[in-house]
Amino acid sequence: MVNALTIDVEDYFHVTAFEQYVKPEEWECYPSRVVDNTLRVLDILDETSKKATFFVLGWVAERNPSLVRTIQERGHDIASHGYAHELVYRIGPVRFRDDIRRAKRLIEDVTGKEVTGYRAPSYSITKKSLWAYDILLEEGFSYDSSVFPILHDIYGIPDAQRFPYDVKRPSGTLKEFPLSTIQLRLSGLEYRVPIAGGGYLRLFPTGLIKRAIQHINHTEQQPAVLYFHPWEIDPKQPRIAASFKSRFRHYLNLDKTADKVRCLLRQFDFGPMKDILYAQR
Repeated sequence: MVNALTIDVEDYFHVTAFEQYVKPEEWECYPSRVVDNTLRVLDILDETSKKATFFVLGWVAERNPSLVRTIQERGHDIASHGYAHELVYRIGPVRFRDDIRRAKRLIEDVTGKEVTGYRAPSYSITKKSLWAYDILLEEGFSYDSSVFPILHDIYGIPDAQRFPYDVKRPSGTLKEFPLSTIQLRLSGLEYRVPIAGGGYLRLFPTGLIKRAIQHINHTEQQPAVLYFHPWEIDPKQPRIAASFKSRFRHYLNLDKTADKVRCLLRQFDFGPMKDILYAQR
């Protein structure tokens, strides 16, 4: 079973956990580490002979077009993470369209290839923003990976399907690849535990994530999706003064991420998300 390997290319100061403390107009004031960190990610993928989908933030692509070209030249698929890392349900349809259109054009100008995949900042396609699917279709996207089928304070559609499915809208059909969860039953109640990556990758033991992916692949006969950010392999990044909750979410186990990723990549088959979705059709 081939699983989807995805990297959300953004810098440490872009994250939603710090949005109260770092304003977009201040981003240029922070030392950028996204290029070096992404190059390290590319080296890890070369070490383990894996290819991935890189969901690139338009703000990063605009300032680092050579990085986007390098990702492409090293054999990986490039998709969109929007432009300004704003929550979809917060900015509304008009600004959302402007955001994804700007990012799509930037990346396509650099790569010379059509961008057909999208992932919302902080998985912010929720029940409050399902209108985003119509706009994605109208703007030329064919697949999305923005739904986390869990309950969370920032994102999530708790009752969403757990595995790739078609989203049928008046303007067409778009393929959704939700973030991976494992279904548990405890004391007669059903729980979904997120194991897709990011903070969950840093929080949970590697053995637990391995068992969850094995269960998804072998018992449920479905592909899993693994995601992480380049800043998550950078324990020396600058520290931002923020709340305990935000610092915990962002800085937990940064020194362990690279080794965890290597371990998972050696254990399982991974490839670009688009390849897996098209193979299922």
